[in-house]
Formats: sequence, C-alpha cells, structure tokens
Amino acid sequence: MNGGKPLRDSTVVVLDNRISVVGPSSSVSIPRGAKVLDATGKFLVPGLADMHLHLTGAGEPTGSREFFLPLLVANGITTVRDMGGNVEYLKKLRDEIDSGKRLGPQIFFTGPYLDGDPPGYQPAIVVCNTSDARHAVAELKQEGVDFIKVQSRLSREAYFAIARESQTQQIRFVGHVPDTVSALEAAKAGQASIEHLTGVLLATSSREEELRRRQLAPGLVDASPGASLDRSRQWQRDLLQSLSPQKSAILLSAFAKDRVAQAPTFPVLVHMGFLTPETDLRSDPRLKYLSSGVQKIWEQGRKERLEYRTEADFALRREIIQRSLEIVGRMNAVGITILPGTDAAAPNVFPGFSLHEDLEFLVKAGLTPLQALQAATLNSAQFLTRSDQGTIAAGQRADLVLLDANPLQDIRNTRQIRAVVVNGRLLDRGDLDALLDSAAHFAATH
Repeated sequence: MNGGKPLRDSTVVVLDNRISVVGPSSSVSIPRGAKVLDATGKFLVPGLADMHLHLTGAGEPTGSREFFLPLLVANGITTVRDMGGNVEYLKKLRDEIDSGKRLGPQIFFTGPYLDGDPPGYQPAIVVCNTSDARHAVAELKQEGVDFIKVQSRLSREAYFAIARESQTQQIRFVGHVPDTVSALEAAKAGQASIEHLTGVLLATSSREEELRRRQLAPGLVDASPGASLDRSRQWQRDLLQSLSPQKSAILLSAFAKDRVAQAPTFPVLVHMGFLTPETDLRSDPRLKYLSSGVQKIWEQGRKERLEYRTEADFALRREIIQRSLEIVGRMNAVGITILPGTDAAAPNVFPGFSLHEDLEFLVKAGLTPLQALQAATLNSAQFLTRSDQGTIAAGQRADLVLLDANPLQDIRNTRQIRAVVVNGRLLDRGDLDALLDSAAHFAATH
C-alpha cells in the first residue's frame, strides 16, 4: 500500500494480533505448530476500513451485534468509523471486540451529533450558541469520543464555536457542512473531514450565495409535492448550470492546503440520496440479511425518494452524481485525502457489501485501483493517526484480507474474499460463510 510493486512469493507470519514477519517464502521459517494457510496464487491486502457508517442505524443495538458486525467482517472490513451513535453502547461494543469477547472490526466513533434545534437525527445534542458548544465538546471529549460530529442544521454561531472549542480541546471535528456555512469556510475553520460532499458542489457555483439563500428558504429542503418540489427542481438545475471551474479550483486548493479529507459515501448518494429507478435495490438478494422490520424502513425510504418524481427529476439526479464523481476525481488529482464510506445501514446501503461498491465508485471517479485500495487501508489509517495499521509489514496490526483475484487489475476483485484475519484471528472461507449464514438466520427470525 506504500506504492511499491506487489511482493511475489511471500510468507506472512502472524503472532497473537501482530504481523511478526513478512518476507520471501524461500527464506521465512514457519514457526513450529503454526496454523498454515496456503495462499498460492492469491493476493493479500490489508484489512479494509469503512470510514462512515452507523452501527445502530438499522435498528436496535442487538441487531448491530448479530447481523451488522458479521456482515462487516465477512466483507473484509476490519476498521470502522461510526459517525453517530450512543456513546455508552459503542464503548461497550468496542471493549467487547478489543477483549476478544466478540468478533468485529476495530471501532472509532463520534457519539451524538451536534445539531441545531430541532436536530435532524438522533442521538443529538442541540447546540445553539457558544456556551452550548463549549459544554457539548468538553462533555464528549471527557466521554472518550474520537471525533466531534457536526450536522446540517447548526447556525453559523454554533458551528464556528464548535470549531474553536474543538481546537481548544484538541479533538478533531468532522461531519456535514451546515446549510448556513460555505464549504470553503469549513476548510478554513479546521473541519477535518467532510461527509457526503455536503456543500461541495454548492461552493463551486458562481451563484453560491443566492443558491444558499434559496436553499434555506422554507419549502425547498425535504420538498413535498407541488410548488415546493418545483422549486427544488429549479434549484438543482441552477446549481448544475452555474458550476464554475474557477471556484472549484479555489475550493480544492483550500481543501488540499488545510488537509480536509473527503468521505463522499457514494453508496448512500446513489442508492438513497439521489435514487433513481435503476439504482433502486428492492429485489436485491442481499435483502435476506435484513430483518422484516429493517426492510419496511428501507421500503418507506425508497418510496419517499421516488414518489412524485418524474424522469426529468431522475435525469437531474444522474447529473448530480456524475458531477460528484468528477469533482472527487479532481480532488484525488490534487492530493486531497479520499476516505471510503457507505453510511450503512441507510436504506439501500447493505452493511459490509456496500464498501466494495464505494471502491468501485472511487475508481469510476478517476482513482486507480491502487489508489482506491489505499483509501480503504493506508489513507484511513493515517487519518485515524494509526501508524500500526494500513500496510502489511512486521509490527503492524494483523488485519488482512486474502483475495482470489488481483484487485489492481479490477477493483471488483475485492469482493472475491478467500480469508480474513481480524485482530490476529484467521477466518477461512468456511468461517466467513458461517458469519453470513448467522446474519441471514438472525434476519429471518427477527
């Protein structure tokens, strides 16, 4: 993952939860009593990271333990960044995984969202002013979160107060660019990562301020049938027609200079946010891993995104996705860190499986297969400030994925998983199939 040529005919030795030796098979001695997996003709990559999901986003915490975690591990995901959830539950789940009591990926998390009044999602802490911001950031830092998560409904006063207090508390803040703030302002304020490209296309429009005022006007956001939906269509048309290469260059230069990482989360953008009939997955065979209750929630979400929409609306959505892919490609070209993420388990976003979709979208955006793999391994580890993971080398955490086909030739080959090592524990294909079966059984009985 450091950019060198693949190492051929190599042996990797794992002791406990660390890689102890990596070297030519002809010279590496295999310890007596070791469990040996013959990987001849296969391809080994570091464990993958999903840098934007919600472990309790598909229902009760029990569901995340019994179907979410198995689906992640079975798909080679050994590290996750939970972007909004209950602190006590996430700490407990992380401790169970770290201690070996439960099988699952390494967890980093933000805890509750910081949002305006009323908040868009739960769990949330309402922040309206500087005093609220100081209290919320200090409290979450004390509770042990890894990041502070900002949401879309924050006022300008609240957002910039959170930015200042995060700097004071020496904790990074991440999340949405609020509707009241420009993505360029977010970069200058020190936001460490922007999720879903929120505010990014708008910040590249020559009519940015006008469009922001219209966006904040009643009846545009979450538009309903009638005049409000017409205004939403016109707003999208005006946005797409006013995209400015000059403003784009200024914005991307700021992102690169201020080291603002981007987590586009294409699976949720394509399969939910900008859903079209051809990207609707209502008959997908992976639905067997979801309980009937979750499937009902997903179906309602799909209905709301498709109802009252015309082919002209779907054409607008396709163009927004295309422009989003293009700008991510330009981001990558100027050295901006791209992070893989899915927003699982939002409707139509399958836990575990959707990360491989995101890697494919990143390649469509212009990343090479190697760069997409680096996003899910080395880049994610560096963003998490974990120097002991993201590559395959002695001393690194033993998180590994063995593939049947070369992902550098076709990024879709990350789906062809033969075995996974998670925190030093080897799971062969039979073990991974058992995890998938357990998730399907849980879904069928709940």
